[in-house]
Amino acid sequence: MVRTSAPEDAYTAEPFVPERGGLPALRRAAAECRGCPLHRDATQTVFGAGSQEARVMLVGEQPGDQEDRQGKPFVGPAGKLLDRALAEAGIDPAEAYVTNAVKHFKFTQAEPRKRRIHKAPTLRETTACGPWLAAELAVVEPELIVVLGATAGKALLGSSFRVTQVRGTVLEEEIHGRAERLVPTVHPSSVLRSDDREAAYRGLVSDLKVAADALS
Repeated sequence: MVRTSAPEDAYTAEPFVPERGGLPALRRAAAECRGCPLHRDATQTVFGAGSQEARVMLVGEQPGDQEDRQGKPFVGPAGKLLDRALAEAGIDPAEAYVTNAVKHFKFTQAEPRKRRIHKAPTLRETTACGPWLAAELAVVEPELIVVLGATAGKALLGSSFRVTQVRGTVLEEEIHGRAERLVPTVHPSSVLRSDDREAAYRGLVSDLKVAADALS
């Protein structure tokens, strides 16, 4: 066995994931996760939120600044836009389970008290957090997974995933030992960054309507 100086050096959350207890137990355990170095700078773990009986699970990249401060996923500007797009597509946001591939906020900061700038997680960090996502899928057992963006897609479907090639389609894949149906789309934050925000938003809604149809 490889000896490490700290749990985060192993880059895996597996030792922290409880074997039973459902979402409450997972959420409590995730708060103490030291499976990779990202926990050092983040304010707190941001675990998934929603009903254990949810038919649809939405998986994004990682928490943002507001999510890190509040401890809840998708509560910032991108989350508000996602809720609006879901409702327009015919999916009740309150009935979805929302989570991220990575549970800690990764950022850069020029100096203290300056704005924290989102930084994409590495494949190693995403893989380290994989046991949490696998545990959430095993407990919720959603009928459909909506994949929000490239990082989430690579976490679930491998490094060859390209959101532009498969967005708005229903995929059937084995994920963590379970047969899953997935609908990939862009991350809502990309809509906010788009030069043509209205067109980007309409594209997101169109993809989510495919998900709504798959659930009906």
